[in-house]
Amino acid sequence: MQNQGLIHLPSPYPVPETVERLESLLRQKGLTVFCRIDHSGEAEKAGLKMRPTQVIIFGSPKSGTPLMIASPSLAIDLPLKALIWEDAGGKTWVSYNSSEYLQERHQISGELLKNIAGIEPLLKGLVQTGTAKVS
Repeated sequence: MQNQGLIHLPSPYPVPETVERLESLLRQKGLTVFCRIDHSGEAEKAGLKMRPTQVIIFGSPKSGTPLMIASPSLAIDLPLKALIWEDAGGKTWVSYNSSEYLQERHQISGELLKNIAGIEPLLKGLVQTGTAKVS
């Protein structure tokens, strides 16, 4: 499913395992994991209940900086983010902004788009059972 630039991929793994697999895969690919935001964990600390929901913020200054130089507004969307969340039925999803959406939103060239377009096959591989090798 895709809406307003968001891609939603079903994950065969629960949220915590999907998050761990993603962080490991990103590091294997030489990307920096800048932080993990545990929305549901923080909600629990505030006495609220929320289904498992975490955001991973990641990227590569070498790839992202030329994009932000060409289109400074892109800094609002970089580094890249992946939302890992559980729906009401207990299914885990990985959601992210499509590179085409970011290209249109910030008017970046197709040549520069290549700097971030590789994340889509990486995330698709992550959620395909057995295709994402994680150590």
